[in-house]
Amino acid sequence: MIRNIQSAADLAPAYDLVVVGAGPAGLSAAIEASTRGLAVLLADENASPGGQIHRSVDRASDADLARMGPDYAAGRMLIERFQRTDLSYARRATVWSVGPADEETGDGEHALEIGISLGGIARPIAAHRVILATGALERPFPFPGWTMPGVMAAGAAQIMMKSSGLVPSGRTILAGTGPLLYLLASQLLRAGVSVIAVVDTTPLENWRLPLPHVLTFATSPYALKGLKLLLDVHRRTRVIRGVTALEAIGSGQFSALRVRRGNKSLHIQGDLLLLHQGIAPNLNLTLVAGCDCVWDERLAAFRPTIDVHGASSVPGVSIAGDAAGIVGAAASALQGELAGLTAALELKHLGQGAYEQRRSRLARKLARALRGRTFIERRFRPGKTFRVPEDDGTIVCRCEEITAGKLREVAALGVPGPNQMKAFTRCGMGPCQGRLCGLTAVELLAQWRGVSPGELGYYRLRPPIKPVPLGELAALPHTEAAIVAVAGFVEGASDGAQRD
Repeated sequence: MIRNIQSAADLAPAYDLVVVGAGPAGLSAAIEASTRGLAVLLADENASPGGQIHRSVDRASDADLARMGPDYAAGRMLIERFQRTDLSYARRATVWSVGPADEETGDGEHALEIGISLGGIARPIAAHRVILATGALERPFPFPGWTMPGVMAAGAAQIMMKSSGLVPSGRTILAGTGPLLYLLASQLLRAGVSVIAVVDTTPLENWRLPLPHVLTFATSPYALKGLKLLLDVHRRTRVIRGVTALEAIGSGQFSALRVRRGNKSLHIQGDLLLLHQGIAPNLNLTLVAGCDCVWDERLAAFRPTIDVHGASSVPGVSIAGDAAGIVGAAASALQGELAGLTAALELKHLGQGAYEQRRSRLARKLARALRGRTFIERRFRPGKTFRVPEDDGTIVCRCEEITAGKLREVAALGVPGPNQMKAFTRCGMGPCQGRLCGLTAVELLAQWRGVSPGELGYYRLRPPIKPVPLGELAALPHTEAAIVAVAGFVEGASDGAQRD
């Protein structure tokens, strides 16, 4: 049965495998590895398992399940399997660091060290293997007025609906692009919300880009599901396509959305504006671990480089699910299983023959689950004007209130990359550590310099990647190597052994 860990003081000093993230990929990886006999710790910052897609599904009512749709309900069986598994589960845990264990203090076997904060205590935990299943983040969507009260991310509205049953009470507008925009619109409409318009910013040329992949998409599990979703939303509310510019209007509070379609302008009154223009891999922990990442032009985002088993460029660290590239819930679960299975093989809890047999079955299922993804990525790829704001007054970095104009001023100075831009402006130094501005800042600088974002790279991140109280860090166990690193010697040791 699950062992619920309430405090970091109750964690074991070491585990065979630490899985970060309790969405479909993380749950599946933990289940697979645990059933193979590995000592597994699953750490997640949420109060219950499921991730964003299956958030609070274990306590959802029948009405909730009907409103949220079959993909949401499917998570209940996965969570029930997880709850019957023999492993350690740290909920409400902050994982703020992943990296190589200190060679001077390690036992020679546990190659990795994970920094975890839980219950007001921080601890370093050793592990043979780590699987990062940290999911995705909503892509930044900067345009004039996007930071004013009454404007929020569509994902935040979905979190409130799933976790607390809260839905908007006033006139609601959804704007952006991507399947999740229409999914949320359908869920809100079924909940009785007054959705007065869905404003679709998908570029019109995106109808042409996915045409070579339309037959593959038609035979995928996404086709019929997507068609039903679009018909449901079009039948229930107004859908405005071909939008080329947006502006949120209000005096201290959102009151209307100005929409431009070519030379025509619309003015839509509303009380709440929900924004979404796709998702991108959550890279922060991946980058702190030192994993290589590349720019994916099809996703218009950075993603980690992994092999077919999910292994990253850092020995012992694997990445599964949307954290490695946007693949959807079903494929995420299969990638998680494969990563957990591979960990069992590498730690000699599984023979090569049994591994190959199971891996082949998973690979076939994964190929089917990924059918249609290329069509979706090209069809809903966000337009450049909504990824990089043209208006210099538009805020890019919400934490530090840095505008696009300020970033262009610094770009004109000749800064070579986003880290130098960060040093000049503090863009990316706030609590979100670049989650809400990173992609925009990199693309803006790349556009100014006339190069690909891949040539510039992304922010250089260091632990802790999430805020950790200074008291917790100060109370970390003091290893001999750490004392030497700070003081240069260990008190009481012989001068020749420890003093410089």
